[in-house]
Amino acid sequence: MTQMENDTLFFFRECMDALPIYERLEEAILTRNPDVKIKAAKTQITFANKRGFAFVSFNPCRKAKDRPAVWMTVTFGLGYRKESPRIDIATEPYPGRWTHHVMVGSVDEIDGELLGWIQEAAEFSDTKGRMK
Repeated sequence: MTQMENDTLFFFRECMDALPIYERLEEAILTRNPDVKIKAAKTQITFANKRGFAFVSFNPCRKAKDRPAVWMTVTFGLGYRKESPRIDIATEPYPGRWTHHVMVGSVDEIDGELLGWIQEAAEFSDTKGRMK
């Protein structure tokens, strides 16, 4: 087992039921972006090209009564606020930098819409800061 696999398992140690959701997400991101770097830390998994563009955590973005039994939070950044009922929280920590949090409760929620947002975030991360 690689260190990355060990780090990922450590991250999910208290929420192993969410691991299949993460594995589907990781597979889909790597299929679209094979050069992405993944770093699993104690509280977050980061997907990065030049910068982090998508993150997985167990930071709750809904009240406990509104959360699915099994869940993880997927976070991505864009240059504008994405509007969707699936997005639980969107904040603008810096002008023109929007952070979006989506609580995901099943493998089926790793779908084209979410992956499209993440792909857009990867492209934004790869180009932000460059002159157009």
